[in-house]
Amino acid sequence: MKLTRFRALLATLALLVSACVSVEVVSPTPTQPVSTTAAVTGPSTTWTTAPQTTITSLPSFTLFGKVIDRAGSLVSGATVAVGPEAITTDSAGAFKIETSSPTSVLITKRGWTEVEVPWDAGSSFFIVTIEPMKVRGLRVGAGAAGDDAHFERLLQLAEETAVNAFVFDTKQEGGTVVYDTRVDDAHHVGAVDVWYDPVVRLAQTHDQGLYAITRIVVFEDAFRAKAYPDEKLAGPWIDPRAESARSYNIDLATEACELGFDEIQFDYVRFPAGRTAQVSGQLDLTQAERVSAVEGFLAEARKSLEPMGCAVSAAVFAIVVSVANDQGLGQKPEELSRQIEALSPMVYPSHYGEGWLGFTDPNDHPYAVTANAIDDAIPRLDPGTLLRPWLQAFWWTNSQIRESIQAAEDRDVGWILWNVRSNFDREALPGPDEVSG
Repeated sequence: MKLTRFRALLATLALLVSACVSVEVVSPTPTQPVSTTAAVTGPSTTWTTAPQTTITSLPSFTLFGKVIDRAGSLVSGATVAVGPEAITTDSAGAFKIETSSPTSVLITKRGWTEVEVPWDAGSSFFIVTIEPMKVRGLRVGAGAAGDDAHFERLLQLAEETAVNAFVFDTKQEGGTVVYDTRVDDAHHVGAVDVWYDPVVRLAQTHDQGLYAITRIVVFEDAFRAKAYPDEKLAGPWIDPRAESARSYNIDLATEACELGFDEIQFDYVRFPAGRTAQVSGQLDLTQAERVSAVEGFLAEARKSLEPMGCAVSAAVFAIVVSVANDQGLGQKPEELSRQIEALSPMVYPSHYGEGWLGFTDPNDHPYAVTANAIDDAIPRLDPGTLLRPWLQAFWWTNSQIRESIQAAEDRDVGWILWNVRSNFDREALPGPDEVSG
């Protein structure tokens, strides 16, 4: 009798416990991670086990290939982007990029036209051809950049003509830095003289869809020659081999790139000419030593600027594209063009000597002299480097300026007009419908 009552009591207790225990399984929705939660509830205590998540790995797609120009030359420093993923082509123009979401491929490079190609993951190897931008530019000196009315006139000219680029000074002849730089050494040597705010002018330039280049005068620098006599070569000229002077100019260039300039053009990137060359000691160097010094500076600059996305160019004496030697300057187009995106010989017929090309006064023959310089230069450039001459826009009539421009257009190269005061007439410039490309 007692045993029967004990078994009945156990049965009653079991029923009471089962009534107080529940287990919940949360089923995942399509947007939720897979998880299971068990809650055990008793009269006075609750236990919850940790969620368990199953992660499903997404598929990975790999795209690789090369970027070339229309001549088949490899293009380094181009950005290849697939959605949020981006990579820069190496020195061989090659790229490899991985993504979980195949979509269109965007190839960009400052100074080149943008290209977008579809990709559906069906093919993993691409060869993409991009075209260099044909720059048709005007020089914007510090005075013009600092004058609102003058700058507005230049913007209006660009709106009405084929002009698609402005070339600003940030460090000009003599070494003056014409904006409020953050490079301490410029202030230390007393080189800063603020003429304009590049941030403001760049915004206006880019808002109009124009390409922005800055010109940096490198080794003709009276401020450094005075402050650092150990860098001095002769007169206001700095030795192109001086590492601290190189670093100073590269610091200014990288700051210009950070400010938003699309391209950095180095001017006076050479040893001095004329009487200064006779006393500087540069003629005691071999041609190879002089050229190596200038090329070495451009290589250092490009190493710093290319990862930032800025193109690099250089202005050179026009004579060096038409003669075999460096003229004592350290400028040869074959070597220098290896380090830059564009070479700009200063083709000013007024500067050519009597008898050049058989002309008593070369300045009277804008088309022929310009055409000759371009024809001499093109075959001497490294493959993939653009020719973009500076053309004379002074001491000429508008029709003579147009003749010089036409010589460049006929040879499918860009051009930049030089005028020290940045004074240009509408009649000197071709309209958008008068040029191709």
